[in-house]
Amino acid sequence: MKDIKVDTFKISSQINIEDLPTSYDLDESEKKIEKELRKVSRDLAEIQNKMYAHGKYAVLFCIQGMDTAGKDSLIREVFKEFNVRGIVAHSFKKPTDLELKHDYLWRHIKALPARGKFGIFNRTHYENVLVTRVHPEYLMYENMPNVNSLDDVDDAFWERRFNEINNFEKHIADNGTIIFKFFLNISKDEQKNRLLRRLNKPNKNWKFSPDDLDERAHWDSYQSCYEDAINRTSNENTPWFNIPADDKPTARYIVAKILYDTLKKYDDIKEPELPAHQKANIDLYREQLENE
Repeated sequence: MKDIKVDTFKISSQINIEDLPTSYDLDESEKKIEKELRKVSRDLAEIQNKMYAHGKYAVLFCIQGMDTAGKDSLIREVFKEFNVRGIVAHSFKKPTDLELKHDYLWRHIKALPARGKFGIFNRTHYENVLVTRVHPEYLMYENMPNVNSLDDVDDAFWERRFNEINNFEKHIADNGTIIFKFFLNISKDEQKNRLLRRLNKPNKNWKFSPDDLDERAHWDSYQSCYEDAINRTSNENTPWFNIPADDKPTARYIVAKILYDTLKKYDDIKEPELPAHQKANIDLYREQLENE
């Protein structure tokens, strides 16, 4: 199997989204890839256990991609070895009435993981510069000052919003949150195949919605917005990773390997030691229990 290098997938310069690969050959069978994924997932779970005890860092796992890109199944497979106490997942859908009474980042801020935990954002704060950019009419529901019509949603509006997102991420990163941002990059042809599978398999029909076709009609607009969002927000400390997503097992393994290879470099993540006076009395504590 090919050795995965983090920098191969990290976006560290301006990109043209058409140049980013949607497939990647690991030179291995699907069965072997899945076996390696389970191993990396167990290794990640060990790091998470130390993080939970250590309580110094949090991890924010952000995943974005077009419909059918495989977000849900990737999360399930990458984190299946984790202890549930150390992981919290959020899937951000259409804002509720309460959420619309706050600024657009509010619902994401209150969902941030505590130190020691992994937080998963399945669709993220970037929906606010993706979906609302393709469908700016949705912004009218936010009832924002100085935005009274679509004419007010100009280049300066989006520039301000990108700056707010960059500042938000810098703030939480500076305060102990390790941020990963993954773009599951699926080709238009593969999305078509996956939508057809949902229609052709009765047990998958429930996953299909006519809205999927409506959004597919905006494919080019979404690709343009993803390109702009990535270029404006992929920074040294909070980079985006392009994950070729046409093959699901490959995408899952690449994501897991990037997580593991990055986190294992944090050599200050370690299980805390008992205070000296307690450590010195371990034999006494053991004896007390054994003599009950």
